[in-house]
Amino acid sequence: MRTNIIQKGTRSRMTFIKTNDLNIKGLELETLYEIAKLIGSALDLDKALNKVLYILNKRLKMERATLLLLDESGTTLKIRASYGLTPEQEKRGIYKISEGVCGKVFRTATPFVVKDVNSEPLFLNKTGARKNLKKGTISFIGVPIVLNNEAVGVLTVDRLFGPNISFEEDISFLSVVATLIGQFLLLNNAIKLKHAKLVEENLDLKAELQSKYSFPNIVGNSKALRDIFKIIKRVAPSTATVLILGESGTGKELIARAIHQASDRANGPFIKVNCAALPENLLESELFGHEKGAFTGASSKRMGRFELAHGGTLFLDEIGEMPISIQAKLLRVIQEREFERLGGTKTISVDVRLIAATNRDLHDEVSKGRFREDLYYRLNVVPIPIPPLRSRKSDIPPLIDHFLRESNKRHKRHVTISKEALDILLKYNWPGNVRELENLIEQLVIMSETSRILPQNLPMYINVDEKVACSNHRPPTRNEGHNEETVTQATTLKELERREIISALARNGWIQARAARELGLTQRQIGYKIKKYNIKFPWEYEN
Repeated sequence: MRTNIIQKGTRSRMTFIKTNDLNIKGLELETLYEIAKLIGSALDLDKALNKVLYILNKRLKMERATLLLLDESGTTLKIRASYGLTPEQEKRGIYKISEGVCGKVFRTATPFVVKDVNSEPLFLNKTGARKNLKKGTISFIGVPIVLNNEAVGVLTVDRLFGPNISFEEDISFLSVVATLIGQFLLLNNAIKLKHAKLVEENLDLKAELQSKYSFPNIVGNSKALRDIFKIIKRVAPSTATVLILGESGTGKELIARAIHQASDRANGPFIKVNCAALPENLLESELFGHEKGAFTGASSKRMGRFELAHGGTLFLDEIGEMPISIQAKLLRVIQEREFERLGGTKTISVDVRLIAATNRDLHDEVSKGRFREDLYYRLNVVPIPIPPLRSRKSDIPPLIDHFLRESNKRHKRHVTISKEALDILLKYNWPGNVRELENLIEQLVIMSETSRILPQNLPMYINVDEKVACSNHRPPTRNEGHNEETVTQATTLKELERREIISALARNGWIQARAARELGLTQRQIGYKIKKYNIKFPWEYEN
C-alpha cells in the first residue's frame, strides 16, 4: 500500500487508495506476464524490445520509454529501442557514459529519479522530445540493465508528476522489467553465438566439400565446362573406367586429375603414362615393369606404372597411339586386375582406377583395325567428351587472365592485355586449344616491350583478317587455291605453309615429332621448314 502519498482524509478515501493500489498491482503483474511471453521472440531483439516499451505505455501509461545500450566503443550509450519518439529524436539520443542522468545510472548501476525534468541540470533532453510539454508535469525514471554484475544499458520512462505517484514502486517495477530485458539480451547473445558457430561449421563443411569436389586447376565457367564438372562429380566416387575424348590441348589431363582428386583414391598416387611418347618395347616395360635380364640393358628389376599406381589412379594419355600388341595385355589387366612383369612368372595383383584419354576417334580406329574392339568397350564405360576451345569461347577471357597472372608471376612482369587484342583472340579459332592459348600468352608476356599487349603485338597468324582467323588455318583445297580472295588474304603459299606449321606446333605443345606426324612430314622435313621460315619457339625468346 502506498503509504507515502496518503494525506489526511476520511476512511472512504483510504479504502479508495487501497483499492487503487490493488488495481495497479494487478496491472503490473499483467504487464510483467505479457513481457515475459516475449522471451520466445528474443531472436528478433529489436522487435522484442520495442514491444516491451509499447506494453509499458499501453498498460501503465509510461511515456517516451527508451532503452539505451552500450555501443561497441564502450564509451557511448545509444538508443536501441523506443516508444513515443520520432526516428529523428531517437537518432539524437546518444550519451557519453560520463554525462547526464543516463550516464549516471549506467556508471553507478543505480536507479535515478528526476521528479521535475525542467528543474534538474543533469537532465539533458538530447532527443528534444519534451520541448513542447508543460513545465512541472514530467518526471523521469532511469534504471540500469545489468548482466553478470555489470551495467550494459539503461531503461528510461517518463511519468506524469503528481501526488499519487510512488517513485519507489515504479523503480521496483522497472527494475524487474530491466532484469527481464537483461535476460532477453543474454538469450539473444547465446542465440547469436550459436548461430555464428553453426555458420562457421557450415563454412568449414562447405570448404571441406569444395576442396574435395571443386576443380581449382580448371579455369572457365562455360555451360560445356559446367556439364563436365557435373559428370566428374558423379563418376569420381565410383571405380568405373573413364575415357576422356577431345582434341590435343583441351586439358584432358586436368580432367583426369580432377576425377582422381574428387575420388576416394585422392590420397593415393596419380600416375601418368603417355602412350605416344615411347616405342613399343619401352612402353610395355613402362606399364608392366621388368625383371632383371628380361632384355638387353635390363640390369635390375623395375616396377611398372601399374604397380606404382596401386591404390590410386593410372592415367593413360593418348591411348589411341598404343600398339595393338600391348592392347591385348592391357585388356587382361583391366579384366583380371593382374599381370606379370616382362621376363617374370609371378602374377601381380593391383587395385588401380584406370582413366584413358585420346584425341582420336577410337570407333573409327576400331573399324580400321588399329584398335581392339573389346578394349574400346572396356575403356568406354564413362566417356567424357571435352569440347574444343573454339566452341566455348566464353572461357577464353578467364583463361587469358589466369595465364597472364601465372606468366607475370613466373617472369616478374606486370603485363596486361588491351580490349582490342582480346577481341582478336576471341575471334581466333584456337586449333591448339588451351595449350596453344597458354603458350601464346607466355610468349607475349616474355616478348612484350610495354606493359600492355596491343593488336600489333599478336603473331601474324592470329592478327589477320577475321575471315582468315575463322578458317582454322587449314591449307586451301585445290579449288580454293585459285580463289582471288584467298590469294589476297594470304599473300603467298609460303606464308600459308608457315602459318600451318606454327598452328600444328601450337596444337601439339611445340613438340616437333607430333606436329610432323599430324602434317604427314618426317621430323627432318619439319625441322628444315622451321629453320627455313625462321619459326621461333616460346622458350627461345629472351626477357
